[in-house]
Amino acid sequence: MILCIDIGNTNTVVGGYDGDKLVFRARIATDASLTSDQYAVELKGLLDLHRIDAADFDGAAISSVVPQLTAPLSRAVVSVVGVYPIALGPDNFSDLDIKLDNPLELGNDLAAAAVATKSKYPLPCIIVDMGTATKMTVLSADGEFLGGAIAPGLHVSVESLIGNASLLTGIPLEAPENVIGTNTADCMKSGAVIGAAAMIDGMCERIAEQLGQAPKVVATGGLAHLVVPCCRKQVILDDDLVLDGIRMIYETNKKEG
Repeated sequence: MILCIDIGNTNTVVGGYDGDKLVFRARIATDASLTSDQYAVELKGLLDLHRIDAADFDGAAISSVVPQLTAPLSRAVVSVVGVYPIALGPDNFSDLDIKLDNPLELGNDLAAAAVATKSKYPLPCIIVDMGTATKMTVLSADGEFLGGAIAPGLHVSVESLIGNASLLTGIPLEAPENVIGTNTADCMKSGAVIGAAAMIDGMCERIAEQLGQAPKVVATGGLAHLVVPCCRKQVILDDDLVLDGIRMIYETNKKEG
């Protein structure tokens, strides 16, 4: 089995693959204050919860956008499953033709999502990753990584609004019944969730205009399930896109190694 870990700013997603089949997936809070031993306890608990034998793993890979956690998580993996994980980085992205001004700026999570998208979906394609930030990236019909757009994520937007408006309080992140809210909470839900969906719809239209053709749209990330149902465009929800890409990059790296 292969252990794949996606360290995000807010959450860390852990998945185990038997071949190309995802046999378990779990999500824990990302906490930069935890030691490698503490993360080992978390990881061991997840494996026990899903009745996975740590001895079954013969490989591992980590994608991280929190550099200070890459080493502690790597040590935790070694402690629990006995294999040293591959850490994703620019040297692993040989399958991507990156057209950014500086290809080294490409985040590991976005690269993993792009690799999986090239394998799983028709091109061109827009990838929407909804987490701490809402990141939209674009693959051309030839599989080139063209770039994209970054906007504040739902939690960041709502927390910023609450922090800067004295009369507004916290709300559960969910779609309201109507776009026209009749109370403060529903107005905020409408602006946050339906507003995010409208932003995605509008950005996809503008990206399609620049491409000169209509791309597929795939969404992933911890908050995508809240927003995708509110989009007017057809958006494919793929919760495992980044984990799938981490696995594919691991397998490519192993073959090349």
